[in-house]
Parts: sequence; C-alpha cells; structure tokens
Amino acid sequence: MKGSSSSSTGYPTPPPSPKHDSGPAMNTSSSDPNAMPSSTSGVDGMSQSRQNTLQSQPSQKHEVSIFLAATESFSQKNTNCSIQESLDRFAPLMQQSKQEGYPVRAYISVALGCPFEGPDTDPHVVANLAVKLLEMGADEISVADTTGMGTAPRTRTLLRTLHEAGVRNEDLALHFHDTFGQALVNTMISLEQGIRTFDSAVGGLGGCPYSPGATGNVSTEDLVYTLHSLGANTGVDLEEVSRIGGWITGEIGKGNSSSAGKATMARLRREASA
Repeated sequence: MKGSSSSSTGYPTPPPSPKHDSGPAMNTSSSDPNAMPSSTSGVDGMSQSRQNTLQSQPSQKHEVSIFLAATESFSQKNTNCSIQESLDRFAPLMQQSKQEGYPVRAYISVALGCPFEGPDTDPHVVANLAVKLLEMGADEISVADTTGMGTAPRTRTLLRTLHEAGVRNEDLALHFHDTFGQALVNTMISLEQGIRTFDSAVGGLGGCPYSPGATGNVSTEDLVYTLHSLGANTGVDLEEVSRIGGWITGEIGKGNSSSAGKATMARLRREASA
C-alpha cells in the first residue's frame, strides 16, 4: 500500500475498511474445490486432468502439501533457499506423490504482502509461480496472505492477474490471515471473483514465526457464520466447530479470537441454563 506509514515490524498502517457488495448467496464447501463450477475458464488440458484425478479419488484421506514464497526474502527466512531452489526441490517430490496416488496442494506464501519486502508483492510473480506449480502437477494452489496485509483492491487485482495467466478458479484456494481484520472482506471479494475454497482455523489459531506481527488464520467460526449469512451451504455445523474452537484455545492457553465462536458459545450457555 503506497504512501502508508510502517511500524517497526515493517507492517503498513491498516487501511480503512473498503466498501464492498454483499455478493450472491452461494453453495460453498471448504473441503471440496469442485463444489461449484467457476464461471471462468483457463488452462484447459492440464486443469481438466487434475480435476479428473481429484474426482477419481473421493475417499482420499491424505495429501502432500508443499510451501514456497512469492518473495526471495521470505523464501530464505522460511525455507532457507531461493524460490527457484524450492521449485527444484519440489519437482521429484511431486512426481513421486503423483505416482503414489496422493494429490498435491501447493501454498504460495506472502502473496499479498511480505514482512521483509513490504505490502506490494507483485501479483505477476504469484501468477507465474501458480502456473509453474500447476504445470508441475499440483492439484490445487492455496494463495496465502501470510501477513494479513491484503486489502480488497489488491485481492481483486491478484485474482484477476491469476485469471489472466490462465489459472482457473477451481484450481485455487485462498488462505487469509486476519492481522488487520480484513480476512472476511477479502473473502467476500474472492467469492465475487468465483473462488469457492478457503482455508481457516478454529479460534483464529495459526501464524508463522517468520512473519513477525502477523496473527492467526481467519477463524473457521467467523468464516462459516459469514457464508451461512449469505445462504451458502457449507456442510459445517457452526455450533460444533464453536465448541471445538473454545475447547482447543482453552487447552493451549491462547485467547479465542473468533467473534462468531464466542457469541455462539455464549448463546449455548444461556440456552443450557434457561
């Protein structure tokens, strides 16, 4: 975000919450990237092959996850190698995973801002990496706002750049952190752009030791509540996931950062005592 001030951790001053449309009600699944067809098209041959692979393995319980970064600084800090070295290391792993029948999920970290290089991660770098990973055999790309710097305009720009590079919506997941409280705003933008798969964590847990200042992932409870408010069918029981979020944050002694989770638990306690 140009022209903004920065704190000692390199984080920009959080921007005002951007205005956005509420978006249409959608049948959204957090676990099935094929729950809804996308209205956009992309690199057809390899994408169709990946979709056929996923559809032929409905009972697959394991997958291989790989992580690389969209900036050289974060790549060196997080994985002690360059971006190209990451790609070179992944090639044989991905080939073996495919041979063994395991789907591969590739994460692109700091796609909307880097704690060492600032908030303006080049969306074309992210798109180029996504294309390379898909060509190498990745079944799904999780584009991660590791720092939580993402804003509505930059999220929209990134998704349009990915689309222009030929990356299909059904090959993408979005992974938002909520450092500046923008994760749900960015989720709304992503929904409007046709994305149907989102990462989250109960109680807003998560984080990265090499992303100073960043908070956890968007909470599953808040994400589910928002999607349900749009009329979406997620298949997730909000009450049960709220109980889990309350339990696990208590077990590890970390504050529950989910507004929807805490509100749901308060309602359940009131109903139980009535």
